[in-house]
Amino acid sequence: MTALLSTELVAAEEFLHRYHGARPRAGHVQARLGKVRAQIAETGTYEHTRAELAYGARIALRDSGVYTDGVPWRGLLVRDLRAVRTSTQVATGCVQHLRLAAGKGRVRPTVTIFAPDSPRLVNEHLVRYAGYAQHGQVLGDRRHVAFTETVRKMGWRPPTARSAFDLLPLVVQDEEQGVRLFGLPRDVVREVPLEHPELDWFVDLGLRWHAVGARSQRLAIGGIEYPVVFNGIYTSSAIGADALGADGAYGFGRVIAEHLGLDTSSDESLWRERASLELDRAVLHSFGAAGVTIAPRGARPTRREPGRYTPSFLG
Repeated sequence: MTALLSTELVAAEEFLHRYHGARPRAGHVQARLGKVRAQIAETGTYEHTRAELAYGARIALRDSGVYTDGVPWRGLLVRDLRAVRTSTQVATGCVQHLRLAAGKGRVRPTVTIFAPDSPRLVNEHLVRYAGYAQHGQVLGDRRHVAFTETVRKMGWRPPTARSAFDLLPLVVQDEEQGVRLFGLPRDVVREVPLEHPELDWFVDLGLRWHAVGARSQRLAIGGIEYPVVFNGIYTSSAIGADALGADGAYGFGRVIAEHLGLDTSSDESLWRERASLELDRAVLHSFGAAGVTIAPRGARPTRREPGRYTPSFLG
């Protein structure tokens, strides 16, 4: 047995012992291990059952640190799309993920799992807004100027009337068909227009954000790595301070500070902190009014230190 097979077998055994210890009704672990050893010896890998896959994803989520207090990790919706084989099917699976996760506003943590050899989703996030560099300034999200230019060269056409919140396409790479672009239907992206509970002028900024922060990652379960799409629940600061307020993203922190009459010439005035706070208040107020799930600033993630072969989300 090669070193590679030996490593995967050790990882499989550790995971299956843990799974059967938590799920006694799954049967005797030695019987399952016998089948897995035979699969690995014959093919170099093995296949998880749906139940094993769901258990591994939920344990990985629980230990990842991306879940905030009070969110039941056992309620993670696990979608098994290992049968997907084409770029179109991957893109369709991503669109369905957004629909299911958004629901009617009550955002549900969801993971969509593709086969290890399925076409690769290039996007780090399913929903991102374009950034257009023009005349020394940027319209939209500064973090995505390079990606926006890349997909434009690949054939993506921005709306005729560009805005600060134009949805970028999904990019899927297939070894046979190459790279393909898939536009996200606007109706699949639940967005919340932002207003402030006290500052009347805030609504004139025209800010909004999407409800489901789904991102592309890899999930390691028992020695096998799967490409996955996963979403948790947004925190208000991830939208307000980190995206809309930060100079490297939308940069509205400075705009808001100026509206508040704060001194932005020096950080000692704490104008950044004050602007971030008002942005967070607007996000919490607006998402709450729209009936869309949001976690407050400072919501603490739960995190457990995983073992060597413990299921885990990778970067």
